[in-house]
Amino acid sequence: MLNKKSVDDINVKGKKVLVRCDFNVPLIDGKITDENRLVAALPTIKKLIADGGKIILCSHLGKPKGEAVPSLSLAPVAVRLSELLGQEVKFAADPEVVGPNAKAAVEAMKDGEVILLENTRYRAEETKNGEAFSKELASLCDVFVNDAFGTAHRAHCSNVGVTQYVDTAVVGYLMQKEIDFLGNAVNNPERPFVAILGGAKVSSKISVIENLLDKVDTLIIGGGMSYTFCKAMGGNVGKSLLEEDYCDYARNMLKKAEEKGVKLLLPVDNVVADDFSNDANSKVVKAGEIPDGWEGLDIGPDTEKIFCDAVKDAKTVVWNGPMGCFEMPNFAHGTEAVAKALAETEATTIIGGGDSAAAVNQLGYGDKMTHISTGGGASLEFLEGKELPGVAAANDK
Repeated sequence: MLNKKSVDDINVKGKKVLVRCDFNVPLIDGKITDENRLVAALPTIKKLIADGGKIILCSHLGKPKGEAVPSLSLAPVAVRLSELLGQEVKFAADPEVVGPNAKAAVEAMKDGEVILLENTRYRAEETKNGEAFSKELASLCDVFVNDAFGTAHRAHCSNVGVTQYVDTAVVGYLMQKEIDFLGNAVNNPERPFVAILGGAKVSSKISVIENLLDKVDTLIIGGGMSYTFCKAMGGNVGKSLLEEDYCDYARNMLKKAEEKGVKLLLPVDNVVADDFSNDANSKVVKAGEIPDGWEGLDIGPDTEKIFCDAVKDAKTVVWNGPMGCFEMPNFAHGTEAVAKALAETEATTIIGGGDSAAAVNQLGYGDKMTHISTGGGASLEFLEGKELPGVAAANDK
């Protein structure tokens, strides 16, 4: 059970508060094309304003690799945040992030005011967790709030290094929600606990599978990774996605599941195509009977029924990775069926970032889920049972 101090455990009146947000938004020609991450950050920022803190926001954006790349400036974010908050968010335009503009702006701040620093990755030390930059960031504030789950699995200056030089480091509402749902679902779930794993590769989910086999009642495997399991059981997978080197591993996992009494469900049929395109000829075949020259691009109708039934009586469901090539409408049916089953269940439903979050939102089921994680890589590491540096760095209660 992770018990971290949050913004509700402190009072920041009159104090300078550095808040690490995730403003890594898509920009096209200086225009923000998706502002979900800005909107998600508002509750924490508003709480700190209401408390009378002096709020200094910081974030990275893209990969400027330690240089001041104008197209990756956070200036447009300051403009849009000002509109969303209904008050000015002053932008400190220093290429070195903590520079004369930032220092002067912080010096002049009144309670309840907000400023935004330039892209933290303009500094090469940021991703190396360099001491000097961590100290510079800490020199601006009395209190540090981390609300950026998307980078919680990385130890950088602006989320981990800075905490060594401030007395108070707490998590914001977004981070708290991720810890509550993802962390505690995995460590202390209400049962039956069902995990659904999909996506392309077994290799990228090895630790997740191993950790979850110790925790779940049922493990469902779909998507591209299922063909390696199918091949491991002696099936024919045609030219489907396959990681030959992981067949032994898949067999071991099947054995481990059996020993632990975990139900491990694999596809019993697949939608296969003669080409990797939406307009390819397609048909439904039994799992393990994919003809040469054809490839599996989705789970079949019988599999959908089995997977959806397994979710019906669950109390906690974690889903990471689509069931097929959901980007192509003709092969999105399995992913959609699972999303719909999760939308209709009474269980706590947790979507682990990345492609599954995109799929659920794209298919219109986003608002029916209990929690959609904001971090792809970070949520995977949570599901692997790893300690996340960005979470670990906050003060314990």
